[in-house]
Amino acid sequence: MKKNLLSLLCLGTIVISCNKNDDEPIIEEEVIETPVEEVPVEVDIEVQNFFWQTLNSYYFWQGEVTDLADDRFDTQIFYEEYLVNNPNPVDLLENKLLFSEDRFTFYDEDYKELVNNSAGVSKSNGLQFGLSLIGDTDDVFGYVEYIIKDSDASNQDIKRGEVFIGVNGTNLNRDNFIDLLFGDNDTYTLNMAEIVDNTISPTDKEVTLTKAEGLQEDPILVTNVITSGDRKIGYFMYNQFVAGTEDAMNVVFADFMSQGVTDLVLDLRYNLGGRGTTAAVLASLIHGTSTNDLLFRTIYNSKLQAVFDSSDTDNFFVNTTGTVNGNSDAALNSLNLSQVYILATSGSASASELVMVGLEPYMDVVHIGTTTVGKNQGSVLFVDDLEGGNVYDAERVENINPNVQWGLQPIISRVENSAGFSDYAGGLVPDIELEEDIANLGILGNADEPLLARAIQEITGVSAKTSFEVGIPSRLISSSKLHNPINTTLLLNKSVIKSNNPLVQKK
Repeated sequence: MKKNLLSLLCLGTIVISCNKNDDEPIIEEEVIETPVEEVPVEVDIEVQNFFWQTLNSYYFWQGEVTDLADDRFDTQIFYEEYLVNNPNPVDLLENKLLFSEDRFTFYDEDYKELVNNSAGVSKSNGLQFGLSLIGDTDDVFGYVEYIIKDSDASNQDIKRGEVFIGVNGTNLNRDNFIDLLFGDNDTYTLNMAEIVDNTISPTDKEVTLTKAEGLQEDPILVTNVITSGDRKIGYFMYNQFVAGTEDAMNVVFADFMSQGVTDLVLDLRYNLGGRGTTAAVLASLIHGTSTNDLLFRTIYNSKLQAVFDSSDTDNFFVNTTGTVNGNSDAALNSLNLSQVYILATSGSASASELVMVGLEPYMDVVHIGTTTVGKNQGSVLFVDDLEGGNVYDAERVENINPNVQWGLQPIISRVENSAGFSDYAGGLVPDIELEEDIANLGILGNADEPLLARAIQEITGVSAKTSFEVGIPSRLISSSKLHNPINTTLLLNKSVIKSNNPLVQKK
């Protein structure tokens, strides 16, 4: 299905003239219709067709969306007319095909953008920052959360904890921060500020940053082992669940084991999600490698549930790193812990929440920080590859319709843990609430960094020297990661879907 022809019939203008003098007879002029040749107009409906077919088969809320019903169209002609009458694919998707409560379905005209995102590859200057309001005003300031290794920012005079209030000489506010920080400008200059007595004041310092294509972030940002009394505390900061990093995680945990780590602090405060299979490896490194223990279960729409069995929906703890993206299938160096301390905030979502929820039935999970995003749903990347079930497969890119390079990443499932718990759309509430203090962000991995210090206090029972009073709380209105909601993903195992559910084909 490529194009549909519409005929536009143009009628001649009808003219009737009347004499203004009532005493004279009225002469009616003949009405003449001027026939005009029908003009065919081509309407491309390939993208619309790809969207509808994919969502009709896989979308979690397929049964809730009237226009996605299997019996929505009596004939092929009616179906094509519907697509023709919705010439803008995005308008069709947003206004007619997506469920009203869906917060996390994403799409892009170039599917490769979504592929790169899941691999931690982006166009970036390497500065990861949060954005908050100054007091009760609409003025905005930014603060540096961390800097990606080997990026442009890593070569500039800027570090975690510094703040900025302007870009290119213009102060940031609610109305302009998106254009100034996330616009088309690849290079911009930050106007820096300082915090004195919990007051933000401008300085003369400026930092110019340039975005580069293809920056790949190493999600393992900081690891450390801290000795406190008789406790050996491993610290692991992981910022995205990227397939292919499982071997590297395993090496870190081997080092933890060799140093006799007794406790673990897992820092997911800036981790918005990623690959579910990678989450399973991390959970197994923490708790254990019993492949009979259920980590999480996926619940699909009624059509998929009817053809799936437990082998398709149940995801267990694992005992190796697997072979995805070059991993060596190495045996896991599991700590076999019965308790874990997880730092999570409003910058934690999806696969991060899955690790927390999945571990809960098996061990004591102590959540320190703030309430998380609340994403209890999973997605898969789809492309226009009908024979492949429209599921993206790196080995089938030659089969993608050359006329449709769109990528669609819809919500296809809800996830629940082995106890059947899935009710965390409002976020996971911390056991110990502690906001990041922008006036005292500290050094990541340092025992005096406030969130880590609070975890160490909980582990050892010894009061920390660090004060936990928050001078300027991190109340995010956005961030370099949250600005692009696609970062909040839980990517599921694509082979499950592809093997079981052929698309409902409309020729």
